[in-house]
Amino acid sequence: MDVGSTYTKGAAVHAETGELLAVSAQPTTLRPDVLVGLDAVRADLARQVGDLVVDEVLVCSSAGGGLRLAVVGYERAVTAEAGYLAGLSAGARVVHVSAGRLDAAAIAMLVDSRPDVVLLVGGTDGGDTEVISHNGDRIARSHLRCPVVLAGNAAAMSSVATALTVRGKHVLSTANVLPKIGVLDAAPARATIREVFIRHVIGGKRLSRGGQFASLVRAATPDAVLAGVEVLADGASGTPGAGDVLVVDVGGATTDVYSVVTPDPEESTVRREVVEVTWRGRTVEGDLGVRWSAGGVVDAAVAERLIEPDEVAELRVAADRRMADPAYVALGDDAASDVALTGLAATIAVRRHARPHVVTDVPGHEVRRGGRDLRQVALVVGSGGVLRHASPAVAQQMLEAVVGDLSGGWKVPENARLVVDTSYVLAPAGLLALTGRPGLAAHLLRSNLG
Repeated sequence: MDVGSTYTKGAAVHAETGELLAVSAQPTTLRPDVLVGLDAVRADLARQVGDLVVDEVLVCSSAGGGLRLAVVGYERAVTAEAGYLAGLSAGARVVHVSAGRLDAAAIAMLVDSRPDVVLLVGGTDGGDTEVISHNGDRIARSHLRCPVVLAGNAAAMSSVATALTVRGKHVLSTANVLPKIGVLDAAPARATIREVFIRHVIGGKRLSRGGQFASLVRAATPDAVLAGVEVLADGASGTPGAGDVLVVDVGGATTDVYSVVTPDPEESTVRREVVEVTWRGRTVEGDLGVRWSAGGVVDAAVAERLIEPDEVAELRVAADRRMADPAYVALGDDAASDVALTGLAATIAVRRHARPHVVTDVPGHEVRRGGRDLRQVALVVGSGGVLRHASPAVAQQMLEAVVGDLSGGWKVPENARLVVDTSYVLAPAGLLALTGRPGLAAHLLRSNLG
């Protein structure tokens, strides 16, 4: 089950074959308790299946704002960027990035970002220890109460962990996200952030009065989806994978893009990056959504020159209506505005995911992102409420617009099959994979997405 901020979605999967038995979506009950919505989904699944026997309930969640992560690093283009990429792979929404020695103003900005977790990185193994030690000490003496994940220079980990612990901070240490220049090792940090999310963050969201909900959660939803995308690409237990995969998930507040691609050996040899390109990864666009962030879609579409001037006013009216009432259900002619906003959000998000571009999310520090070659992508998957509920023809048109974006500055898929995750199986498959059942996950995905 996936507990989102608006809907709780569930899938009943046969425990031995991986067959999809039923799916359900019910409103998320943030008040009084998310378990009410979970119980409604379970009851609906039982009604559909008839003789449903539940062996285990697996849950991922993005409710209550999901996982808010702040990254503190040494240099913006090096260790802080490595931490940023590791955080995205763990399903986090990165709400703050800082680089260099923290001063009082930087600490204030960090506190104001209200992170659920701080990822403290800095220095390659055997490199500089002064900056991460300084930053650890400043965080230790700050008013931050959230857990701290240490994933920096191995030589400094023990002393930094001690400095944080004696000041009452909860600390988990893991392997360096950037053990040497050009090598990104995100997996240990991803696993540790997942552990923190399950043990410390979910309970702090106060989504449920007791401990039952926290005991069911296995991952943040984007973390589970990425795990599902990886199984979809690779296959498992004799079930073949689809090859290179691109997934675009258009939500009410954000649009997430996931890709698993095989790098060109010649390009990998020639291309030297300070921080290794993530050939398996996720980007999240917090200004692109079809409800809470609908205005951001219009702004970005104007900036990207994707809409004509005479279209802007009408689309802004539609966006304002959705931001004012995120639960708004578009009917009749207004449903076309949902399609337009979704298509634009998907196209812009994939542009940002795949094309080379420079961002400045720390004042005075620029970093290059993107540059993924998606020409060999064999499968493009669309996800999100509007895509799932659109007619097959309309959903196909939206995805065709994405892969046909020849003026977007990225290398578009040359011969990809386009599908929509109408049964919402990526998150359930990811939960199965994360709990040691990749074979069931692969069968579920192959049967429903091909």
